[in-house]
Amino acid sequence: MTLSEYRSLRKRMRVAAFTLFAFVAGFAAGAAPGFTGCTQQDLTPVPDTSALCPAAAAFADNAGSAQPEKWVCLTFDDGPSRTTPAVLAALDAAGVHGTFFVVATGYNEKYLPLLTQAAAAGHQIALHSASHEYSDIYGSSEAYWADIALLKERIAPYVDAESIRYLRFPGGSTNTVSRRYGGRELMKQLKSEVEQKGWQWVDWNVCAEDAVGGHPSADTIYRNVVRETGQQTNCIVLMHDSSSTRTTAEALPDIIQWYTDNGYTFLTVAEALPLS
Repeated sequence: MTLSEYRSLRKRMRVAAFTLFAFVAGFAAGAAPGFTGCTQQDLTPVPDTSALCPAAAAFADNAGSAQPEKWVCLTFDDGPSRTTPAVLAALDAAGVHGTFFVVATGYNEKYLPLLTQAAAAGHQIALHSASHEYSDIYGSSEAYWADIALLKERIAPYVDAESIRYLRFPGGSTNTVSRRYGGRELMKQLKSEVEQKGWQWVDWNVCAEDAVGGHPSADTIYRNVVRETGQQTNCIVLMHDSSSTRTTAEALPDIIQWYTDNGYTFLTVAEALPLS
C-alpha cells in the first residue's frame, strides 16, 4: 500500500467512524444525525455526547409498531431556488413526499411561492435559516432565534410558518464553526432550547455529497447515496435544491428507484420522527 493510499484509507475510516457515532447518538437524541455539506470542514471530530439529550427511549416510543422496518426520508436544504421545480417534478412523478429545509436569504425571494406548491403537494416544509451566514446566526442564542424569526416572517405569505416545528441547524448539530462566534457551549444551548420549545432538530445519516465542489454528476450523486446507505434501515438523506445543485434532480429518479427496489418506505421527517 502506498502512502497516499494509506492516508486515503485512514480518512475514509475517520468519516465512517464519525457517521456511525453520529447515527447512534443522534437517534438517541430523538433526531437523525449528520454533518452539513458532506465535508470534514467545521465538524466535531469526536462529538460531544454531553450535548445530546439522553432520550434513547423517545425514538422507540415515537416510532411505535406502525413504523415500517425500513424507511427513508429524502431531505433538501437551501431552497427554494431555480432547482426546486425539477426536484418537485421528480418527487411528484414517483409519488414520493420529501422534506425541505428552507432558506429565505433575499436572493431567492422570487422562488418562495414554490413553498405553497410544495406544501400543497404533500411535502414537508421545515426551517433552515434566513441568512445561512454562520457569523450572523451563531453569534449568540439571541442571534440564532432572530434568524429563525426572520425566516418565518419571510415564508409566512406562502405557508403556515407558525405551525412549523422542525428545523435543521446550518452546519449540523455538531458543527464546530459556531464556536468561533458563540463559544463552545452554543450548540448545546441551542439544541436544549429547541427541545424546550417542543420542536425537533434534524440532522442526517446519508449524504448525497451534491453540494461539494466540482458539481458532481447525477450518477456520482446516486452512487454516493447508495454507498452511504449501506446496510442502514432507517435513513435521512441530505440533498440540496439550491441553484448550484441541479444534477440532484437528475439523480432523484434513480435514487428513488433504488430505495423502492430495496424495500424502503418513503416518509417525511415528521412521519419518521413525530413530535410527542
